[in-house]
Amino acid sequence: MSTDLLPDDLEPLERAHWEALQEGRLEFQRCACCHHAWLPPRPECPSCLTSQWGWELAGGFGELISWVVYHHAPQPVLRARLPYAVALVELDEGPRMIASLQGVPGDALPWCGARVVLSVVDVEGLRLARFGLVAADSRQGASRVGAS
Repeated sequence: MSTDLLPDDLEPLERAHWEALQEGRLEFQRCACCHHAWLPPRPECPSCLTSQWGWELAGGFGELISWVVYHHAPQPVLRARLPYAVALVELDEGPRMIASLQGVPGDALPWCGARVVLSVVDVEGLRLARFGLVAADSRQGASRVGAS
């Protein structure tokens, strides 16, 4: 996947995060001192403020903390996607992130604490993190609800 669609003015940490996504990986930072994990990228640990950290690869699973379903588009470009769900997910490794929640069938609503699985999907030429509900509360052989 090309990184040509990434803005030129990204900070180096942001660029590293987005380039990993373009290669199909979700990476996050973990503090070498207090072991706190976080997203989005920043130069120092938000917990202890040290600049000693490293990148880690997300395993692809997490827990649904909260979500909202949009029925009105905040921007005209999003009208074709209505309704769409946006979720706050806590990755198993600790960091939390906001991303689209996909594959929720019909009127079924997810529940807080539901297991989710990561997909890195192409959206108009840019690869983005998306989550879907895990069909079974098992990490072995898990599949997304509504996935074909």
